[in-house]
Amino acid sequence: MIKAGIVGGTGYTGVELLRILARHPDVELKAITSRGEAGTAVAEMFPSLRGAVSLKFSDPKDAPLGDCDVVFFATPNGIAMQQAGALLAAGARVIDLAADFRIKDIALWEKWYGMSHASPELVAEAVYGLPEVNREAIREARLVANPGCYPTATQLGFLPLVEAGCVDLGHLIADA
Repeated sequence: MIKAGIVGGTGYTGVELLRILARHPDVELKAITSRGEAGTAVAEMFPSLRGAVSLKFSDPKDAPLGDCDVVFFATPNGIAMQQAGALLAAGARVIDLAADFRIKDIALWEKWYGMSHASPELVAEAVYGLPEVNREAIREARLVANPGCYPTATQLGFLPLVEAGCVDLGHLIADA
């Protein structure tokens, strides 16, 4: 049984992830965090999860995330990079659903996201979580940088053309 935690369990991404994990036969949810909803039963806030989730939301600083095998960050950009190092050191795998580890060039990341990166030493280790391209690397990764919806749609649209050598890589444009 895989022990999982979700940081940021009340936003759209966190709730969808919660619905999937709550019904997965090989997953045991250990922690679901929300600073604003700490102490509230998950099923009280999301009645569709009654009988599937018996946990209460906990404050991230009090959550037993270090006891998890995997911790998902369904948080805004800038959160996972502050906590990933400690979780990795505790033996958990980390999957960031935001953009903290998606771009390998730290200066470029800081330019686009308008903040300093708190864990530049972890960026090189992060595996870009597009399974169509990195399936084997994802299996072994301690830190997965999950691609967003636009990059996924764009990359999967271009992938067959790139693999077939039908396009000039220097001139690809995606207007989304």
